[in-house]
Amino acid sequence: GNFAIDLPDADVLIQVSGMFGSRQEEAQRLGRILRPKSDGRTARFFTLVSRDTREEEFAHHRKLFLTEQGYSYRVVIANER
Repeated sequence: GNFAIDLPDADVLIQVSGMFGSRQEEAQRLGRILRPKSDGRTARFFTLVSRDTREEEFAHHRKLFLTEQGYSYRVVIANER
């Protein structure tokens, strides 16, 4: 859910379903994980997207929004076996 939780020690967030929620909710999730860590660690935020699904459209819009907000964004495509 998107209720207020504090994740001060977390340095990885994996979003499995990215088809729901507003851009504001996405920014909140990012803000929770990307807060500066006391030991200087860098946090990472991953979103898993299934190829050839509606998720790809949502991911495209998410990428546009996040890059407009100044976040760096990289797409990594997993190799199929």
